[in-house]
Amino acid sequence: MHIPVMVKEVKEWLITNKSGIYVDCTVGGGGHAKAILEEIAPYGGRLIGIDKDDHALNTARQRLSSIYADRITLIKGDFRALRDILNELDIEKVDGILFDLGLSSMQLEDPSRGFSFSSEGPLDMRMDPTQDKSAYDIINKTPEKELAQLIYEYGEERFARRIAHRIVEDRPIETTLQLVEAIRKATPPVSRRKRKRHFATRTFQAIRICVNDELDALREGLDAAASSLKINGRIVVISFHSLEDRIVKRFFRENEKLKILTKKPIQPMEYEVRGNPRSRSAKMRIGMYDIGK
Repeated sequence: MHIPVMVKEVKEWLITNKSGIYVDCTVGGGGHAKAILEEIAPYGGRLIGIDKDDHALNTARQRLSSIYADRITLIKGDFRALRDILNELDIEKVDGILFDLGLSSMQLEDPSRGFSFSSEGPLDMRMDPTQDKSAYDIINKTPEKELAQLIYEYGEERFARRIAHRIVEDRPIETTLQLVEAIRKATPPVSRRKRKRHFATRTFQAIRICVNDELDALREGLDAAASSLKINGRIVVISFHSLEDRIVKRFFRENEKLKILTKKPIQPMEYEVRGNPRSRSAKMRIGMYDIGK
């Protein structure tokens, strides 16, 4: 089961009205959703859970619907369409909105999804398994120069050109481990040894971001969220890499109606990182809709 990050902090910062309406834009397996519902359901609060991943929604449904059937609504959708989703539910404004932008353990540990560089699987990486474009298309059909640019921009990978060149030379690449091998051959041994994380991490991140259009989706999702808040309603965003965090930081700073509640991002406590190493890179930022700004 996926371990949600900073649950205590999410509840403390997100929930201001226990009888209010909240949105979990990345409901996943329902970890944060369960914690939120435990706080608001006894007071008549309501939670809208959104996700693009059918597998995640099924897990959340099995976990939550039998207990909180009248308090939760689960929707398959993209959070960039948040405003449309709320309109369809006849909801004008909400009290709080959560974005947890990390991959879930369920996605990472399922080889058939293609997110992990640790096990053999197809080059997929789609958050929504029904969409057409997959990692296979990016890896095998993107011109070398364009591939190098996206690995550099989305993965911040210093050896992007070398990696893109090797990928093109090794085409067709069919599986995740074939991609890992191409990255390995393109990355100098000294760099591989010195890196704190696996040498394929940045390239896999870049391909995944491209497949799912994650950065533009985040920008649009934040815009939709800000327009959906009640006065004093809050947006809580948990990001896991610098590209996401910079977008969130800039959005909060430039939105005239949002008051920034976190001058510096909140990060997991040491005990949480020990128990859940995947939480180590998480950063939480919070903004509040403030009519007085």
